[in-house]
Amino acid sequence: MLKKLFQTFRPAEPTAPLPDPDAELALGALLVRVAQSDRAYQVEEISLIDRILSRMYEHNPIEAAKVRATCEKLHAAAPDTDTFGKLIRETTGIEERLAALEALWEVVLADGTQKEGELKIVDEACRAMGLSLADNKAARERVIARM
Repeated sequence: MLKKLFQTFRPAEPTAPLPDPDAELALGALLVRVAQSDRAYQVEEISLIDRILSRMYEHNPIEAAKVRATCEKLHAAAPDTDTFGKLIRETTGIEERLAALEALWEVVLADGTQKEGELKIVDEACRAMGLSLADNKAARERVIARM
């Protein structure tokens, strides 16, 4: 009985270390950050993030969910938004950065409301990715047109 009691106070088995983020994981972590910024991480947002990762990185649904789960952990342990945005800027071309910005807007607009926290994250990510305010506005308008 004492043994069981002491085991409950021991730390859990160590988990595998998180991978170093690449552009895909950085974008996924930013998508998770935007979705969780309003403290209501909804199933619709989770599904949308999975679909975005599937579309952009050619994952099947299971692979996309695994990547998103890793991104959730990265976000929780995360560097700031600028770090993820700079990583995307330094490892991708302009087309990929614009696609990443559109993906962020998809998550922001998914629930029909734009909250201040979400907009702040998108603005910070946009600047860190080396994109302009005009790029940001155009990305938002393209997403709205597709919806």
